[in-house]
Amino acid sequence: MTTETKADSRVSSRVDIRPIDEAAARLSGAAPDSVLRWGLEQYGAKLAIASSFSIEDCVVIDVAHKVGKQLGVPVRVFALDTGRLPEETYLTAERVIAKYGIPIEWQFPDRIAVERLVQAKGLYSFRDSLDNRHECCGIRKVEPLGRALAGLDAWATGLRNEQSPTRTDTPAVEIDDKHRGIVKLNPIVRWSTAEVRAYADEHKVPIHPLHDRGYPSIGCAPCTRAVKPGEHARAGRWWWEDPENKECGIHIGDAPKVD
Repeated sequence: MTTETKADSRVSSRVDIRPIDEAAARLSGAAPDSVLRWGLEQYGAKLAIASSFSIEDCVVIDVAHKVGKQLGVPVRVFALDTGRLPEETYLTAERVIAKYGIPIEWQFPDRIAVERLVQAKGLYSFRDSLDNRHECCGIRKVEPLGRALAGLDAWATGLRNEQSPTRTDTPAVEIDDKHRGIVKLNPIVRWSTAEVRAYADEHKVPIHPLHDRGYPSIGCAPCTRAVKPGEHARAGRWWWEDPENKECGIHIGDAPKVD
C-alpha cells in the first residue's frame, strides 16, 4: 500500500500513519482472524463492522466475535437501512443478533431528503440515469454511512478482490481517505467464494436466504436480481449499468453531493 506517498495530503487525519503502513505490509495475505485481532487490539470499541448481512459480512462478524471473546473486547456491528431492503435481510439480521448477542446499530437515511427525492423524481429515479442512481445511493447509503463512521477510528468490511473490477486491488488494511483517514479493514479480501461458503457452513454462520436463490450480492431490493448462469457475481447489482459503475459510493469514489 502506498500510504506514505499520501501522507502529506492527509493533514486532517487523526490517525498515526506509520503503524498502519507497517500493519498493512505485515497483514497482507494474513488470515482474517489476524487482521481483526490487530484491529480490535488497536481500536477496541472504536472499530465497527459494516454489514449488509451478506455471507461475507456475516463471516467477518463470526471471526470478529471469536477474536473479541478471546481479547475481552466487545464487537460492534452497524447496518444501513435504506428503506428498500428485502425482507430476507432483516430476517438475517435477527439471526445474527440471536447467534452472537450483538446489537445492530442501524443507520437510516434522512427522512426529509428521501421525501424530497421521491416527490421530485418518483420511486425509481435511480434507473433513469447514473447521476440519479448516485443521488439515491448518496441519500440512502453514503450519508448514513458517514454518520456511522463519524465516531469511529476504524471499520471492517466483507469486501473481496474477486467481487468486481473495482475491488481487485483492495488490500486487507488501508487508510480510508474519504472518511477522515480512519482505518479500513478487509479481512477476507483474498478469500474466494468457495472459501467463504466453506467457512460459513463449517461454523454455522447465518446465511442470507437470497444467496441460495441465485443472489451472490445483496443490496436494495429494486437494484438487485439473481444472476444468470455464466454471469459475473456482481451482474445482479444495478444490472442496467456498465460494470465499471457498479459501486454505490460507500467503497469507492466521492460521495454524491445532495442538496
